Amino acid sequence: MQFETRWATADPERIPRYATRWATADRERVRRYVADLVALDLDVIVAPGNAIAALQRATRSVPIVFTQVSDPVGAGLVKTLTHPGGNITGFMNFEYGISGKWLELLKETAPRVTRAAFIRDSSIAEGPAQLGALQGAAASSGVELSSIGAQDAEEIERNITAFALSPSGGVIVPAGRVGVVYRELIIALTAQHLLPSVASDRIFVTAGGLISYGPDRTDEYRRAAGYVDRILRGEKPADLPVQAPTKYELVINLKTAKVLGLDVPPTVLARADEVIE
Repeated sequence: MQFETRWATADPERIPRYATRWATADRERVRRYVADLVALDLDVIVAPGNAIAALQRATRSVPIVFTQVSDPVGAGLVKTLTHPGGNITGFMNFEYGISGKWLELLKETAPRVTRAAFIRDSSIAEGPAQLGALQGAAASSGVELSSIGAQDAEEIERNITAFALSPSGGVIVPAGRVGVVYRELIIALTAQHLLPSVASDRIFVTAGGLISYGPDRTDEYRRAAGYVDRILRGEKPADLPVQAPTKYELVINLKTAKVLGLDVPPTVLARADEVIE
């Protein structure tokens, strides 16, 4: 996952400068870069969700604008969505109602699915809430939902292989570190076991997954740039409400559908923002 920080200034007498760090999903590297950047004379930091907890521990004064955070209140980043109350605000990448949409798309594209495995990412605070929302949707759709652990590659391979021993299964890959770091492994396993999958991020589908439905990440960063501008002009993160996504995108990989023996319904294709053929 990208960890991107911008160093700029609100003082017209100072020349704006920018510093960027890329930490992917390496937690140790994230901690090291956070310490490095907080030691600078920063006016504002922009960072994705995997770096925010470390930034919060490192500074309570430097303004921070986050992206790709699912539950900022539950994670303890802000007091409320409307009044963050501290030095952190930003843009959520998730509303729990989207969980039902994942299950709906999975069933609509692969009607034979009666069992779904939710790949649980224990490293994120939002995991239990994501699972809870999915359980409600599964109960009304007649799908048996199970949660599988995903601490590392070995556990992912073991659990997906075990899940695939019974027929009519599908896989749900929620927002979080696991779906990014281990996406190639998950894609390979779902293809090997002919398991239809739905994920929250389009990179899962461009890498070979079946379907993704989630926020437009580019739009999220554009909106974050607007908050940076407002902070540099004197507004406080405490007064800037956390905002939910406003643009979602549906991406479908027809090559993967063919491998899985699926005919994607025209009604689904008509709603797609991008179709990979």
